[in-house]
Amino acid sequence: MKNRRWLIYGANGYTGELIAREAWKRGLDPVLAGRSEAKLLPLARELDCECRFFALDDPTLSVRHLRDIALVLNCAGPFSATSGLLIEACLLSKTHYLDITGEIDVFEYAYEQHKLARNADIILCPGVGFDVLATDCVAACLKAALPDADQLALGFDSSSKLSPGTAKTVIEGLAQGGKIRRDGQIVTVPLAFASRRVDFGNGEKDALTIPWGDIASGYRTTGIANIETYIPSSASMLKILKNLNYLRPLLGWRWVQGVLQRQLSSRLRGPNEEHRRQWPAFVWGEVRNAAGATKTARIRTANGYDVTVFGALAVVQQLLHEPPPGGSYTPSQLMGAEFIATLPGSSALLIG
Repeated sequence: MKNRRWLIYGANGYTGELIAREAWKRGLDPVLAGRSEAKLLPLARELDCECRFFALDDPTLSVRHLRDIALVLNCAGPFSATSGLLIEACLLSKTHYLDITGEIDVFEYAYEQHKLARNADIILCPGVGFDVLATDCVAACLKAALPDADQLALGFDSSSKLSPGTAKTVIEGLAQGGKIRRDGQIVTVPLAFASRRVDFGNGEKDALTIPWGDIASGYRTTGIANIETYIPSSASMLKILKNLNYLRPLLGWRWVQGVLQRQLSSRLRGPNEEHRRQWPAFVWGEVRNAAGATKTARIRTANGYDVTVFGALAVVQQLLHEPPPGGSYTPSQLMGAEFIATLPGSSALLIG
């Protein structure tokens, strides 16, 4: 039966495995999938889950593996290499598509497929993990609080370690420069383009702009034409990023990215359960209208990786039981603006 069968692609990665283990605890019976049988088979045997091994470069093979699957949750990053291929396969197999990306181009591509998804009666919703679920809900709440806002700033503060997949995505993003949305258009700017003081919810800190998925999803959710995204930064990090602007052409070479990604992947493991408990995340947003009126929102959440597990599985369960009409969605459009506040470890979302 297709109507309740679902698949985690990239289940052998750090976050994919966290989601697979929590899904097993809940009795959600996922199919585990990925490219490497050697990496995936031990987890599938431990959890007694069905597993499938396939790369995404053969569309016919991907579609064949998805014909009996109602929903795919893509956890295989960098998503620039996997999302487009999986979305195309899902459109052909009429399978809902979710992922946990924070990559701007992935969001833009998914939103461009809205009509095709509507015609296929499937949901395309990237960003159902911490990136960008939390900030997208904050953006939606702020838009409701100040409907005529024309500027939106979003950000988060987390001391959590990076997983190998997240580190690979960060390295890939450095070569593309910074991104902001200005007058409705996505604009490339230097790394660390702007800085300001921000209280994310745990004290005021220096912060700088980063090219985050909300540059795409925040516009889709709110219609606000000017968007920037921020994280805390030390003076030394600000200096490093500004100097990297001179090396961006070099960072764009595929072999350079490959070397950097392999080196980081060999050193990173992602935070263990104890560290995740000790390192919550703090999410902040601010809107401003033409008259200068502002509204600010803050929420403390569980560690970002735990938010990804809880959030992604909540969306999976929602779509398997009560999917809305087909099309491309942001997380808050799919689950509601207050969704982040309902997840384990979240405080109330405060707007002032």
